[in-house]
Amino acid sequence: MFQRILIANRGEIALRIIRACREMGIGTVAVYSEADRGAHYLSLADEAWCIGPAAAADSYLQVRRIISAAEIGDVQAVHPGYGFLAENSHFAEVCRSCNIEFIGPPVAAMQQLGDKVSAREIAMRAKVPCVPGSDGLISDVNDAVKIAAEIGYPVLIKATAGGGGKGMRVAGNEASLRSGLAAASAEADKAFSNPGVYLEKYIERPRHVEVQLLADNHGNAVHLWERDCSMQRRHQKLIEESPAPKLPDEVRLSMCEAAVRLAKEAGYTNAGTCEFIVDKDFNFYFIEVNARIQVEHPVTELVTGVDLIQEQIRVAAGLPLSFTQDEISQQGCAIELRVNAEDPENGFRGSPGTITKLRVPGGPGVRFDSHVYEGYTISPYYDSMIGKLIVWKPTREEAIRCMRRCIREFEIEGISTTLSLAKRMFNHADFVDFNIDTTFVERTF
Repeated sequence: MFQRILIANRGEIALRIIRACREMGIGTVAVYSEADRGAHYLSLADEAWCIGPAAAADSYLQVRRIISAAEIGDVQAVHPGYGFLAENSHFAEVCRSCNIEFIGPPVAAMQQLGDKVSAREIAMRAKVPCVPGSDGLISDVNDAVKIAAEIGYPVLIKATAGGGGKGMRVAGNEASLRSGLAAASAEADKAFSNPGVYLEKYIERPRHVEVQLLADNHGNAVHLWERDCSMQRRHQKLIEESPAPKLPDEVRLSMCEAAVRLAKEAGYTNAGTCEFIVDKDFNFYFIEVNARIQVEHPVTELVTGVDLIQEQIRVAAGLPLSFTQDEISQQGCAIELRVNAEDPENGFRGSPGTITKLRVPGGPGVRFDSHVYEGYTISPYYDSMIGKLIVWKPTREEAIRCMRRCIREFEIEGISTTLSLAKRMFNHADFVDFNIDTTFVERTF
């Protein structure tokens, strides 16, 4: 087992990893930017090193500085968390070339699955359902027009790299396809330095369901069931829950087994998430693999009882999974609400500033993953997420009631937050009855 691990991240996920390591008896080295200097969670690490100015490009994305901190800190492994360098295969390669284990998948698997076209090819080899679309990247507009005519409009133009909705356009006819291809390619090139795009049939009003995976270096690969992430705005998730409501058990099992087949086909190890869209008839289609721990991993932890961060560390250290597939079941219902420093009444404009009052809800089955405290200043340089409020109860109805109570208790002053929107979402009849899809939030609120 590792003696010391460097955490190449910040905020709530850095704190989450520090706590997991402390319980395992592993020392930790934290890194921070000038903007995060003095953050309370840094004091919980054994060491903390400043790696640059506030801007992520000058600190948390600086591979050389992180590697230097790892060497000074005498660590055996690096945990990248999520975001920043978590899915950067070059960073993983550099870590391992320096004899520092990267707590994540093999470089080859990251590269293949990080490109949506090659990931789609792997999925098809593993007999995982894929959305009808182009066989590869679109190199000619006229070819795109021909493919769209064959699969039928509307079609979705998607960037082969990155995520978060960048480089993505819906085209309802030939004219919008021609203009959308150029716009999506330019946006993808700017965001990911890769202009490649491909086509898929646009599935109207789908659900977004993802499967949590874990695989070790001893040939074991398992799923930890699924999460529904359909409550989202502009491809950014707002609410996640497990089990996925109103999903037939045979579809649930088939989807989870498909995700495991894909992981094995890709030679994947460590934690990952296989994402699907589900249409109104419960047909599911592969979207992509997130080759890292997800923001919403606590939902899975609460329904399965598995500490995913600790399991990641064990796998990276060469140990086999501590359980088999038959030992993993879903117990009860867990729901996660992302709380962001944004103003939903003003176009979700970011709201950096100092938290002047903070009262966090509690009680049985309530968990709040966050690094903030009263007096903490939300920086304008990073993601706006304040924290994640997660509840667990025996049934979904009870979990929703618990979340409503928690939202009423939750007090944050000094900045604007998305709690006002959360209150409306959890009281909306269509959410309670789960008559929703990925466009529900934008159509309704």
